[in-house]
Amino acid sequence: MDAKAHIIVSGMVQGVGYRFFVQKHARHLGLGGWVKNLPSGEVEILAEGDKSRIEILVKSLRTGNPYAAVRNIQVNWSEYQGKFTGFDITF
Repeated sequence: MDAKAHIIVSGMVQGVGYRFFVQKHARHLGLGGWVKNLPSGEVEILAEGDKSRIEILVKSLRTGNPYAAVRNIQVNWSEYQGKFTGFDITF
């Protein structure tokens, strides 16, 4: 089943290659969407695709980048829209 997830990751997640990790892993999972840094120091992710693959991505967000220290992950699910053909880093 396809879905869309809006994800906010907080902690020490900027300046440690976190967006590049997210992009690489999301592309490997065949997901569409984007990742960007927020002025608050958090990282925002929008991911679309197979819900089970998004869940794999979310699981990896906590431990996948050894240089990051994730404090919290907030996930809001919504209906799949099929807007994205790739997964990009946005600014």
